[in-house]
Amino acid sequence: MLSRRETILSALRATTGFALAASSPFGTLMAGEAAAQPAARTRLPLGAAVRDDPLEKEADYRDAIIRHCSQIVGEGGLKWYDLRPSRERFVYDRPDRQLAFATANGMTLRGHTLVWYGAMPDWTKSISSAAEAEREMVGHIEQVMGRYRGRIKSWDVVNEAIPDEPASRSDIRPSIWQQRLGESHIALALRTAARVDPQAQLVINEYDIEFVGPRFRRKREAFLRLLRDLKLRNVPLHAVGLQGHLRAEIPIDKEGLSAFIAECQTMGLQVLVTELDVVDEKLPGPPEVRDILAASRVYDFLDAVRAGSPIDSILTWGITDRYTWVPLYFKRADGLENRPLPLDRDYRPKPMLRVIEHFLRDRR
Repeated sequence: MLSRRETILSALRATTGFALAASSPFGTLMAGEAAAQPAARTRLPLGAAVRDDPLEKEADYRDAIIRHCSQIVGEGGLKWYDLRPSRERFVYDRPDRQLAFATANGMTLRGHTLVWYGAMPDWTKSISSAAEAEREMVGHIEQVMGRYRGRIKSWDVVNEAIPDEPASRSDIRPSIWQQRLGESHIALALRTAARVDPQAQLVINEYDIEFVGPRFRRKREAFLRLLRDLKLRNVPLHAVGLQGHLRAEIPIDKEGLSAFIAECQTMGLQVLVTELDVVDEKLPGPPEVRDILAASRVYDFLDAVRAGSPIDSILTWGITDRYTWVPLYFKRADGLENRPLPLDRDYRPKPMLRVIEHFLRDRR
């Protein structure tokens, strides 16, 4: 007897035309075939990262976001590099436009991100003392969260605090904040955020939590150590963000991920899927094959998440293969285009979208 997973994914694995069975939650879409677009947005709790240029200039891109999403997050705009070209100057044009678009279309905007090792302007290299680092970080959070208080309701306060290969469970990724303030910068950022907007959801966002292998197990352990420490010290923290940049060739550690999420639940932490996509660099070439394998990997990931926690929302890091970060770092050797996202470059739904919609409709 087929398991639920096999029943759902059997259609995706079919080799004759890659048709999806009419009885499956993915509908009757042929891989790569254009689907009839719904007359109105489904209003499932699906979100996507957006880019400013196509959002402002391309009707097809805007329509896809409006049709499929109830939440957006800027790929850029709220990172230090974008907001603060100089120490004294804050530039809010991009997040203001993103928020206006979201509000006009009945969506919410997530804040990404307040404290991160990356996307830092050059002037921050001159921060030379703990006092200066605290002043700059606290002032930044006060200014940015204060501007959007009550309007951006969920923030990635700290992004990617755990190194790729933790040397120990107490290892924290190097950054200007870690260099000048040590690990205390994480609690300081969260306490400041809670003071500035007491109603906001405060999140620590992380990647590479979900895979099989010793390196990924050590990263889960280091992340859990940090979370336990914060909760023991009553540091305000509401949720953990699982980015979900899935490597198609690396299996999901279902047991390890579900156990990680279950422990987060015991600490009273919600678990969010914040940046989902599939890096297909090493998958076989034909697009229809890749799309099915990518959808299968997404299923395994979301199934493991749901085993530990209800899935309240899912955000993908982009909506269409036309605009994605993946080829910048994981360009395919065969020259074929990467296909990491729910819609192809012509905005046609792919099996991945059907899997995501299934989990959002079948939440617990």
